[in-house]
Amino acid sequence: MIPRSEHPRPQFYRENWMNLNGEWQFCIDNGNSGRARKLYEADELESKIIVPFCPESRLSGVEHTDFMAAVWYKRNIDLPDNWRNGRVILHFGAVDYDTEVWINGVSAGKHRGGYTSFSFDITHLLKDGKNSVAVCAEDDTRSLLQPAGKQSKQYHSYSCMYTRTTGIWQTVWIEFVPSSYISDIKLTPNTEAKYVRINAKIFNPKPDMELYAEAKINGKIAGTASAKVVGSNAELILNIKPDMAIEWEPGNPALYNLNLRLNNDTIVDEAASYFGLRSIAISDRAVLINGKPLFQRLILDQGFYPDGIYTAPTDEALRKDIELSMALGFNGARLHQKVFEERFLYWADKLGYLVWGEMASWGLQLENPSALERFQTEWLEVLERDYNHPSIIGWCPFNETYKEQNPELLRQIYRVTKQIDPSRPCIDTSGYIHEGLTDIYDVHDYEQDPKLFDQHYKNRFPSQNEISADINIPCKPLPVIPYFVSEYGGIWWNPGQTDEKSWGYGLRPNSEEEFIQRYEELTKVLIDNPNMFAFCYTQLTNVEQEVNGLYAYDRSPKLSEAAYQRIKQANTRQAAIEKE
Repeated sequence: MIPRSEHPRPQFYRENWMNLNGEWQFCIDNGNSGRARKLYEADELESKIIVPFCPESRLSGVEHTDFMAAVWYKRNIDLPDNWRNGRVILHFGAVDYDTEVWINGVSAGKHRGGYTSFSFDITHLLKDGKNSVAVCAEDDTRSLLQPAGKQSKQYHSYSCMYTRTTGIWQTVWIEFVPSSYISDIKLTPNTEAKYVRINAKIFNPKPDMELYAEAKINGKIAGTASAKVVGSNAELILNIKPDMAIEWEPGNPALYNLNLRLNNDTIVDEAASYFGLRSIAISDRAVLINGKPLFQRLILDQGFYPDGIYTAPTDEALRKDIELSMALGFNGARLHQKVFEERFLYWADKLGYLVWGEMASWGLQLENPSALERFQTEWLEVLERDYNHPSIIGWCPFNETYKEQNPELLRQIYRVTKQIDPSRPCIDTSGYIHEGLTDIYDVHDYEQDPKLFDQHYKNRFPSQNEISADINIPCKPLPVIPYFVSEYGGIWWNPGQTDEKSWGYGLRPNSEEEFIQRYEELTKVLIDNPNMFAFCYTQLTNVEQEVNGLYAYDRSPKLSEAAYQRIKQANTRQAAIEKE
């Protein structure tokens, strides 16, 4: 049985594809000498691994949690005979961090970045019969030159830093495409005008090619459009029939199925996608979804799993995390210090779940001149990959940056983000320092006393150094813009545990009743404040030694059903900003 056998990119689907997850040959290369030893030509590597799970995880079958300078993978593939008449693309969901791929001993290409998808056209390297695929991934989370998120730089996990991920951690797959094909699409909805703009890239276009698009909802055709391919691009405006224009929003996540056909007298290529009609705008202190102020009741989601680390054990596990959150009255999440896989975003789209896309910025020395090149290259890939998802309602490239940073780096990434995607708000850096180029002002505040917490936000917007005495970082004054506490709570709650390594925020409550009262009162402060458009509670689940989740690390309940009902009631009260 192939693990994680579902199609990894449901927003751009073709029929002819092959999942390469499962058993691969594997070895750890701590001396990083594999190239010198020509491991890409080796008949066999010394061990085995189950892809797409990282070697640190139980599901990989390796469970090696020490630092690994490099790791190697190898397997043979047999391709269908009819795949020789077009092009064969080898896709990687994500590999951490510097990757090189060989086909039959010949390099197919390199990629740098631990969180973004990449692919290589391997047609010219294939031969009849069996073909070998070899992969080398180099990883050094201690270098200060690679974004690594919450991956620990120490041997052990500690506080809010967790087990590392090395090498392949998302699905590997092969796709067959014609000699001319649709290589990428960008979907931009216009909710008020009831249309979607489709920008498509065409590989190897021919004269007189045309792109045709058809949108359906509830099985009925909602609109069609076509346009000539000009150069290597085609741009269409697909108008939605007025009586079939349904907005995507929490509680009503209407999605249109989109079928694309590349024609040249006959059908040359076909691909399936989907989109939602959803708009985002800023009005004074509110963030408007489809023109209405919708209070964002967010949860911090780290995206870690006890048996898969960065990788969910099943597609159902991705969906379940969203359903656990929604069952408690949350309508979205900050996807924290990790670029989540596309299947998670697919379920967020399907279930009507708001998410903030974030980069794993921790681990990168921001004052280093190389930081801009390292960060921006990968961040642009994030924006390109995830642009089409209606569930993403904002971007946050950095988290909790520090005063020694290069402020121009933050400004540059903000500018680039807005250039690529002007349709969504961007927070320059979440938590402490805002450099004046940001659409939203946020703070992190783990005060556990509800009365003191309330005083922080009673009459004005405080700067971060006024909130936390141990963080002496002045914030520049900002105009009136949307404002929220993007991390709060984090209540340390580990009933029945005596592990001295457990970690959380503030004093541990003495009882479940004390826990839930604190949760209710802290949340009430934010939801009743007319200056707040959102909150984000830390966090959905425990992660290893961090025990401030509302659920255990294995997603089992930590609280009674009555307590969960009170959390839901606290979360779903009408917010002050929704009453205006």
